[in-house]
Amino acid sequence: MLLKELSSFASPLSQGQVDKLKQLTSELSATQLAWVSGYLAATSNQGQIASAPETAAAQTVTILFGSQTGNGKAIAKSLAAQATAKGFAVNLASMADYNVRQLKQETILIAVVSTHGEGEAPDDAIELHKFLASKRAPKLDALNFSVLALGDTSYEFFCQTGKDFSERLTALGAKQLLPIVECDVDYEEAAESWQEQVLEAVEPLVQASGASVVSIDTAKATSESEFTKQQPYEAEILLSQKLTGRDSDRDVRHVEIDLGESGISYEVGDALGIWFTNSSGLVNEVIAALSLDANTEVKVGKHTFSLEQALLEKKELTQLYPGLVTAWAELAANDELTAIAADKEQTRQFVLGHQLADLISLYPVTIDAAKLVELLRPLTPRLYSIASSQAEVENEVHLTVALVEDERAGQARFGGASHFLASAEEGQLVKVYVEPNKHFRLPENNDTPVIMVGPGTGVAPFRAFMQQRAVDGVNSDSWLFFGNPHFEQDFLYQVEWQQYLKSGDLSRLDVAFSRDQEHKVYVQHRIAEQGESIWQWLQNGAHFYICGDAERMAKDVHQALINVAVEFGGLDEAGAESYLEDLRSAKRYQKDVY
Repeated sequence: MLLKELSSFASPLSQGQVDKLKQLTSELSATQLAWVSGYLAATSNQGQIASAPETAAAQTVTILFGSQTGNGKAIAKSLAAQATAKGFAVNLASMADYNVRQLKQETILIAVVSTHGEGEAPDDAIELHKFLASKRAPKLDALNFSVLALGDTSYEFFCQTGKDFSERLTALGAKQLLPIVECDVDYEEAAESWQEQVLEAVEPLVQASGASVVSIDTAKATSESEFTKQQPYEAEILLSQKLTGRDSDRDVRHVEIDLGESGISYEVGDALGIWFTNSSGLVNEVIAALSLDANTEVKVGKHTFSLEQALLEKKELTQLYPGLVTAWAELAANDELTAIAADKEQTRQFVLGHQLADLISLYPVTIDAAKLVELLRPLTPRLYSIASSQAEVENEVHLTVALVEDERAGQARFGGASHFLASAEEGQLVKVYVEPNKHFRLPENNDTPVIMVGPGTGVAPFRAFMQQRAVDGVNSDSWLFFGNPHFEQDFLYQVEWQQYLKSGDLSRLDVAFSRDQEHKVYVQHRIAEQGESIWQWLQNGAHFYICGDAERMAKDVHQALINVAVEFGGLDEAGAESYLEDLRSAKRYQKDVY
């Protein structure tokens, strides 16, 4: 019925059609609204869509997202759908796809942007972030804007990219529609409230009577899977097999998941989102330590659960956050914890090194079930780099998962998702969705050489890369750097790499097993040793990829590349940095780090 009604709409919409659209969509979910937006944009006159930003700029709401894990994109799409339902003309785009020269013509700009790592802009937002901070940025006296910033208070530079955007737009003369809204990991409620407020603020500035439905993200919206973070697919685990040897000090698993008839598709370089449940043993430990009743009913959002179910399925138990440490210090009235909570760096280290069960054990408190659930963050999915090519494995998706494991006071502590996957049995169900990563892609030209640096589980996407290249019959040069502690215990996918070398699909393999000799050897040391050849490959157009630990490895590899450019390229330090920045802008230097 809805499709029949929509198919009768002309573009641009008349006022009567706008009113009818509001009536038809008033009860739809955000996902359904996004579909309506995509349908109308896809069936609109393409010439009108292309010219809309120029001819109707004063009536166009431009919504840009810069998103590393997909949260910002989902919020922006939901806002665009709501704005469209109101009859506003909407341009929805990733910041990576936005033409910065258009900025001076905008009158209404809504930005949703996350912060990555240590206050860094996400990949989508890097170019726009740089442009706004440069001397090329124009005066924006005619612009009205609002920023929703996504972040994590566990990190020092909370929501820094959003703050940068807000401050820079203001400095360029733009006017805030609303003060910046800074969201923590549990962003949903704040984001919904902001969406309502920003649409109210925008309404007086647009003339809905003449607005047409516009989306410059239509092609992508119409091709995306129906399964999302909010609506994941319930898949079946086919295999969880240990890759590391019996005597290894780490447990790394190769996990295979059946996507069945879901129709889910992915590209090499993408990530898989895993919704997991907490360990029942951990849940029981928390409940017992606080002397609570597992059957006590608690509210999570608008729904009621038993305390046990809420802790199993809805709340984060394995990752602390600063706000919880502060609140716990107040409840415990403990001087030691109060001192930790008062110091940002001490809090950060405490959060990284402890779980909720440790907090309860170290600093006992009296707390009821409702208050406990209120203090805990919502459970969030974990993203894993996909370790397979769909062209090779068809309706499966493979992951390389390191079990996060530690021992404190004689008690084993595990990561939530990694423990769930490591202990999974064949046939167990898991909720999954694909998170695209267009900033980690093989070269479009198959003749382009590739250099891949992936120590530990960072090798996962490069297994996918090699599968894809083999299926496509690509025979250009490829070079893998892999590292781990021990050759005999920790050489992940060793047989596969040797087969690729034998077949010629992989041209070179350099390994760094850090504990197999007196002095520790890491991938950055191998890069330094092969500096002249690496420089030659880069001069020949090679793309350079890094996957794995962001805190140390990626920085060390980056510095090794700087040194290569200085030694073999004749550049100074600043010139080498500029050279790597140019490679990044040209999509020849890509990172998937965490």
